[in-house]
Amino acid sequence: MALRACGLIIFRRRLIPKVDNASIEFLLLQASDGIHHWTPPKGHVEPGENELETALRETQEEAGLKASQLTIIEGFRRELNYVARKKPKTVIYWLAEVKDYDVEIRLSHEHQAYRWLGLEEACQLAQFKDMEALLQEGHQFLCSTVA
Repeated sequence: MALRACGLIIFRRRLIPKVDNASIEFLLLQASDGIHHWTPPKGHVEPGENELETALRETQEEAGLKASQLTIIEGFRRELNYVARKKPKTVIYWLAEVKDYDVEIRLSHEHQAYRWLGLEEACQLAQFKDMEALLQEGHQFLCSTVA
């Protein structure tokens, strides 16, 4: 059976008069262990939790962002399936916008750095093709919907 994890693709929009594609920045966290990969906050589902509760809890644990500081974007829920440490893994992601552009990020011991990045830079840092595709899909979704 695949490991199940959930997370949020956190983003913010630069406060500029015209909202354009370059105004969206994604939050990526750099893992403290392994290959020090960059991903959105995510983690394993705990007993009794639903998937969105897991994503919100993990985001608070890993980035210090509370649910009250975020707006979950309706209509975007995506599932990634891959092998991690020789085991199948499923990760479900939602898009979430920070309510305050200058919100403070407080990392847990699981991460050593964070960055706010435009789509192109985020895709380069993400390293994995499925994460790259997920970021592009999220960006396209945001650019095609009226916020």
